[in-house]
Amino acid sequence: MQSVALIDYGSGNLRSAEKALVKAAGDRAVEIRVTHDPEIVARADRLVLPGVGAFAACKAALDARPGLVEAMTEAVRTRGAPFLGVCVGMQLLATRGLEFGETAGLDWIAGDVRRIEPADPALKVPHMGWNDLESVATGQPILAGVDAQPMYFTHSFAFFPDDEADVAAWVDHGGRFPAAVARGNVAGVQFHPEKSQGAGLSLLARFLEWRP
Repeated sequence: MQSVALIDYGSGNLRSAEKALVKAAGDRAVEIRVTHDPEIVARADRLVLPGVGAFAACKAALDARPGLVEAMTEAVRTRGAPFLGVCVGMQLLATRGLEFGETAGLDWIAGDVRRIEPADPALKVPHMGWNDLESVATGQPILAGVDAQPMYFTHSFAFFPDDEADVAAWVDHGGRFPAAVARGNVAGVQFHPEKSQGAGLSLLARFLEWRP
């Protein structure tokens, strides 16, 4: 049975993410473990990092769990365990976040997290609600079949990788910005799969089968 560590660092969407992963797993031999135990995280077959709220607050909460970032790094960067970041969990992959000052991220994918600024002043920030994905990368198995499908977003900041080759999908809200990123065994989505109904559950199911 494969294990999935759903990282618990006080994120507000943790339980909804857990329920969605359990549902996506179906009858697969998968154990979803909500945890911040470094030993469990370091040994997990797959990792999911959820996140809602401000970048700096989420990074501080993650850093406050002794040994957690080191365990994540061991699992993902050293062993190559598949990783999925969701919303701020995706943004934390960046080199730095520029929300309420500058905060260092995990720097697993080089880039910055910046406030989105729609060209149309009638479009509101935060970007909240359903929006279609665009230019979905064909080589990303976890995004297979989601091209032009609506996903649920709620955020004011977005992750802009230094290398656009790391962008796996885009979304438009008065200007394009990344909706998903991926490099090797590391992926992240700005939208919330757990709130995106069937398309979101399909994405999570594909993540559980992903062999990067």
